[in-house]
Amino acid sequence: MAHFAELDANNVVLRVIVVGNKDTSDANGVEKESIGKAFCERLFGGNWVQTSYNGNMRKRYAGIGYSYDPTLDAFIAPKPYPSWSLNVGTAEWEAPIPMPTDGKMYSWDEATGQWLEVTMGAA
Repeated sequence: MAHFAELDANNVVLRVIVVGNKDTSDANGVEKESIGKAFCERLFGGNWVQTSYNGNMRKRYAGIGYSYDPTLDAFIAPKPYPSWSLNVGTAEWEAPIPMPTDGKMYSWDEATGQWLEVTMGAA
């Protein structure tokens, strides 16, 4: 089985579908993205790019609302906060300052531009 993401005119993922092996493979049983892409285009129209459920291609599995960057050949999650920047090597969004690595739980506070420790309320 292979997974394909449909992209809109801005390369934003509209949906992800599963395509059977027989619809992605050549006469010798070798899976090829071009065959799966052509199958999706014949069936649904649109622009399709293969994605990998286990993240073996294009950095991560595509999700609805993710964007595909053809230069990076990667699917990129929506930007979580305005202050974050894209690491082009990993195609991951990064906070302006690294999250503490002391084993505690943190959440990003955009208003203050810092990580705040998450505390659980007393029962």
